[in-house]
Amino acid sequence: MVEETIALITGANKGVGRAAARRLAERGMTVLLGSRHLGRGEEAAEALTAGGGDVRALRIDVTDAAAVEAAAAWIGERFGRLDVLVNNAGISGSPGATAPATADLDLVRTVFETNVFGVIAVTNAMLPLLSRSAAARIVNVSSGVGSLAYMTDPDHYMSRLPGHAAYPPSKAALNALTVQYARDLRERGVLVNACTPGPCATDLTRHLGLPLTRTADDGAAVVVRLATLGADGPSGGFFDEDGVVPW
Repeated sequence: MVEETIALITGANKGVGRAAARRLAERGMTVLLGSRHLGRGEEAAEALTAGGGDVRALRIDVTDAAAVEAAAAWIGERFGRLDVLVNNAGISGSPGATAPATADLDLVRTVFETNVFGVIAVTNAMLPLLSRSAAARIVNVSSGVGSLAYMTDPDHYMSRLPGHAAYPPSKAALNALTVQYARDLRERGVLVNACTPGPCATDLTRHLGLPLTRTADDGAAVVVRLATLGADGPSGGFFDEDGVVPW
């Protein structure tokens, strides 16, 4: 008998997270669709379940310690373990309020609270459950703007984006954090990687004013690939749909 695979995706009621939930459910996984607002999560889960997958809504606000611990306790009671964790929840902050020279520090802190500290909180709460998996995988959904190489390459379009003190630094920090978790968890057999879905037309990116033609489903492909790595897969890397992304 093949044991079911349990996957948790944070911030999954829309965008890349929702698309990843659908793709993983299509692969036969039981997907826990994490959302700050349970009602929105339930709507998304119901729609995805109608397509034939096993998708269940779970309230989890990555900035709320009590909510994170409650989610971990529920997963433990219901399933006893977790096989895949996708840290997808993220916010960008208001671009106009995060220009480096005039940045609103409270807003910068808010962005880091979700994009960095929230990842630590959720990952650490889920580690006891992940340790019970035979093949645990952690995927941190980052961004190309977290690549210092891209942001400083004059031939790359990202180097011409306006400066921001919140979102790009938070994703660079997430990339660094990914490397540290990979080192820490290597002996446990947990593979930890970061990925960039690329410039997809979602609520997070529409304000950039870029001609975005890729969909959330396009962006979810690399998330799914890293969530389903074999035992010989990489750990501590940064990837997009084409392969390795430079730090």
